[in-house]
Amino acid sequence: MLLDVFAGLRSGRTFRHGVHPPEEKRTAGRSLERMPFVGEYVLPLSQHIGAPSRACVDVGQDVVRGQQIATPGGYVSTALHAPVTGRVTAIELRLAGTGKMTQCIVIAADPWSSQEVHGEPIDPAPLELAEVIDRIQQGGIVGLGGAAFPAHVKLKPPEGRVLRTVVLNGCECEPYLTCDHRVMLERPGAVLRGADIIRSAVGAERVFVGVELNKSDAIAALRALGGPGVEVVPLLVKYPQGAEKCLIDAALGQQVPGGGLPADVGVLSQNVGTAAAIADLFVLGVPLIERALTVTGPGVLEPKNLIVPLGTPLSAVLNHCGGLLEGEQRVVLGGPMMGAAQKSLDVPTVKGTSGLLCLDRLAFEHQEEHACIRCGRCLDACPMMLNPASFVRLARHGRTEELEAAHVATCFECASCSFVCPSHIPLVQWIRVGKSLVRAAKAAQ
Repeated sequence: MLLDVFAGLRSGRTFRHGVHPPEEKRTAGRSLERMPFVGEYVLPLSQHIGAPSRACVDVGQDVVRGQQIATPGGYVSTALHAPVTGRVTAIELRLAGTGKMTQCIVIAADPWSSQEVHGEPIDPAPLELAEVIDRIQQGGIVGLGGAAFPAHVKLKPPEGRVLRTVVLNGCECEPYLTCDHRVMLERPGAVLRGADIIRSAVGAERVFVGVELNKSDAIAALRALGGPGVEVVPLLVKYPQGAEKCLIDAALGQQVPGGGLPADVGVLSQNVGTAAAIADLFVLGVPLIERALTVTGPGVLEPKNLIVPLGTPLSAVLNHCGGLLEGEQRVVLGGPMMGAAQKSLDVPTVKGTSGLLCLDRLAFEHQEEHACIRCGRCLDACPMMLNPASFVRLARHGRTEELEAAHVATCFECASCSFVCPSHIPLVQWIRVGKSLVRAAKAAQ
C-alpha cells in the first residue's frame, strides 16, 4: 500500500512555492443534497467582478423560475435570473456578503408552485463564437470557484492571441471546501460536456482537467468518461494550486508572464463547476439559478454539500444543516484562506458562494503581532515570487511608487504569506492597503 502512495506522489505535478495548510475535507464523502425552498430570496445586482446587472422587472411582477430578471450592465457583466417562481416584492438596498448595502431584487416564493424550471436546450454546434459568448453572458454564468469572473469574457481572447488549450480547475485547494469534488464525482459528464462546448467554441485543440490527488475518485470518474483530446492531470496537494496561473504552471508546465493573462500562453481556464453550468445552459436550457456549496467546520452541527438556489439567506442554509453549535462562532463565506467573515447571517448566497465555513472560538483566537524577523518564509510561500514583507514596509510609509515598482498589483491575496508568518503580521491586509495607495495615487494624477 505504501508503494501505491509513493507512486501516486511521484505521478502528481505541481507549481513552485505555495503552502500545505491542513486539508480538513470533512465533507468529501457527503453527496450533494438539494436545499429546500424558503420563503424569500434576495438577489444582489452586483454578484461578480465587473458592472452590476440592471433590473428588468418591477415590484409586484410575477416571475417564473429561470426567468431573466436583470440584464448585463456591460460587457464584463452578466444577466440574473429568478431562482424561484414567485413575486417581486422589492427592489431596494440590502446588506450583502461584501459587508456593503447593495441594490437587490427581492422575490417572495410562491408556496404553491412546484418550482420546476422549463428550459429550451440550445445546440451549440451551429453557433458562431460570438453567439456562444452571448448565450453564456445571457445565461448569467460566472466562475464558480469563488472569484466570480464573468465566464463569457474568457472566451474572447485579446487581439492577436489564439486559444489552443482549455484547462479546467478541479483542484479545490482551499481547506474544508468539497463542493467541486462532489460535482466532479456526481456529474462528470456535465463537467466534460461543458469543457467540450468551450473547446469547440474557441477552436482549442485539447482539454486538461487539473485535479489534486486527494480526489482520486473524481480523477477516476472523469477519466472513465474522457475521450480523445481530454487529459485528466493528477496534481500534488498544495495551496493555492487553484489559482489559474498556478494551475497552468502545474498542469502544463507553462508560466503566464508577470502581469499577463492565460491567453498570453494560449490557454483558457475555467472552474469545473462553471463547465457543468455551461453544460446545463446548452443541454437543458437552464441558466445559472443555483450552485453547489459546502457547509462545514467545527461550528456547525451537520456539515453538508448542498445545491442552493441563489439568494437563499445564510441563516436558512445553516438551519438546514442543524444550525450553529453553542458558543462564539465565526461564519466565513468561502474557505479559511481567502474567505470573508460575515457580520450578519441575513445576507444571501450569491454566484460566488462556494462555501459557508463555521469556526468556533479556538479557530480564530487573536494572535499577537510581532516585528518581522526577516526569516524569508513569506518569499518561499508566495506563488507569484513576490516579497510580501517588503510590501508591508512600503505600505506603512506610503511609498506608492516603490509599491508599484515591486508589482504589488500582481498579488492575488492568497494569504500563503500570512499563513507561514511566525510573527503573525497581517500581510494580506497591508498588501490591500498598498494596493489602495497605488490606486489613489493613479487617480490623483
